[in-house]
Amino acid sequence: MTRRRIAALPYGPDAWLLRFAERPGEAAFQSMRAITRALETDPPPGLVEYVPGYTSVLIEFAPGPAPDLGKLLTRLNRRLGEAIEPGPIHDIPVRYDGPDLVRVAEHAGLSVAEVIERHAGTVYRVALLGFAPGFPYLDGLDPALATPRLATPRSRVEAGSVAIGGDHTGIYSVPGPGGWNLIGRTSLRLFDPGRATPADPAAMCWLRPGDRVRCVPEAA
Repeated sequence: MTRRRIAALPYGPDAWLLRFAERPGEAAFQSMRAITRALETDPPPGLVEYVPGYTSVLIEFAPGPAPDLGKLLTRLNRRLGEAIEPGPIHDIPVRYDGPDLVRVAEHAGLSVAEVIERHAGTVYRVALLGFAPGFPYLDGLDPALATPRLATPRSRVEAGSVAIGGDHTGIYSVPGPGGWNLIGRTSLRLFDPGRATPADPAAMCWLRPGDRVRCVPEAA
């Protein structure tokens, strides 16, 4: 089978959208990780930032002479298919007392205790950070717990809220509006600009794509 190659689409005067897949999946995730690993370890001149997605990575360069995009694509295409080791497992303490916990249980036809057991019984993978700074989209939710988002989003959700939205689970990293079902909360601070350093500006986010997460229930 022919391996898909990266396509570059102009995305403004100094940015390109690199498309590497048509749909999300394991192969797309591994391609995203290979591309971002290459951008981290050997960034092209003038790279300002990159924003990974399920099927694309947005790259932005400083204003000035355009980089040699053909040479960059050749280098990145060579990296596709690389085996990327799984990230570290982070234990996250969760107090399962969210206002939508009963709603999730009723939708699943389970008891609250069964929802907690199933949600805490999975090692999740951080697929992406997005929506808000440091907000992790976590893959691996038990299909029985998939619950539609709220018809009317809340105007404010506190940082640390553990939630389910459709077939994903996630953790609100900063206060703000949100329509996911709140099932619990953690005291961990997932986003802290004070953790960033010149050598590692991404350290402001406690989790990174490829990391794994295990929720550890706390006593209510």
